Amino acid sequence: MTQPNKKTVQALQWTGALLKVLDQRQLPEALVYDDYHDAAGVTEAITTMRVRGAPAIGIAAAYGVALSAIQHCAEDPIHWQQKVTADIAMLAKSRPTAVNLFWALDQMKSLLKQPLTNPPAAFIARSEKIHADDIAANTKMGELGANLLTGAKGVMTHCNTGALATGGYGTALGVIRSATQRQPLNVYAGETRPWLQGARLTVWELAQDGIPVTLLADSAAAWLMKSGAIDWIIVGADRIAANGDTANKIGTYSLAVLAKQHGVKVMVVAPTTTIDWAIENGSRIEIEQRNQNELLPACYIKEGSLVSAWNPVFDVTPAELISAIVTERGVVLKPTEQGMGDLNHDIR
Repeated sequence: MTQPNKKTVQALQWTGALLKVLDQRQLPEALVYDDYHDAAGVTEAITTMRVRGAPAIGIAAAYGVALSAIQHCAEDPIHWQQKVTADIAMLAKSRPTAVNLFWALDQMKSLLKQPLTNPPAAFIARSEKIHADDIAANTKMGELGANLLTGAKGVMTHCNTGALATGGYGTALGVIRSATQRQPLNVYAGETRPWLQGARLTVWELAQDGIPVTLLADSAAAWLMKSGAIDWIIVGADRIAANGDTANKIGTYSLAVLAKQHGVKVMVVAPTTTIDWAIENGSRIEIEQRNQNELLPACYIKEGSLVSAWNPVFDVTPAELISAIVTERGVVLKPTEQGMGDLNHDIR
């Protein structure tokens, strides 16, 4: 099995007493880690997109709860549970779309119901397990997804789904990492506006691992597909509905529509923690709307301006446009036809 490159940059580093978060807003110009000692700081790191990517958000939130337990058990041994509960509620409000966030927080909540002789140690151990399990899941998905790419000449990815967005290997980028170790593969990355995760993060991360990659403007994707250069679009996910509808970075839906037109397959790669079995389809996925100032040029950010911006961070790709959903527990080919039931049965 492919093993993660130990030199691959890590978005999160846990020291046992604090969480070091790579400020991804400063990449690729600067590699800067910020230290966080409490849940409030971790919440701010998630909200401001210092840390991003659904799996990484969930892991960071888990460590945020561990920091909360360390802090409040020391400061208030009698009422620490109430204060940790309040911090969990605060963390839950940091990003609404990434289901991994809520899954991880539920894992930490379960500890509050148990008799613990050493609460901080228990919360730390659970956080470290969530982190380690994510890396293992990513590695498994990398192998399963790479199996589908046998004979492919080129792939395109969108946003950043690598070590920077996960516990340390990657979902869609993990598949690309695994595939390039087996066969020559031309890799293309869209710039991913407006935050440019593709241009700033994905191409940089692949270059760190010695994987050649070609960057293209988002608007060039259709022409790339028409050229015949790629066989697959490979993306991650922030939330997958029970029927396979997938929320991912804004622009994914348009790529899937274009892929259908040009006979290109679409692969979604995500751990089973990203599947929200409580929602029937993608119409029930809450789409985060971020501040219009992230999109507007500075000259339009003023009172009385006639120019505004619509800034959804995600869109939803219908299951019928998806060729394969790859998880650590198996692959669902043509989810509309095959259904997600086997995965659901396996999980429960």
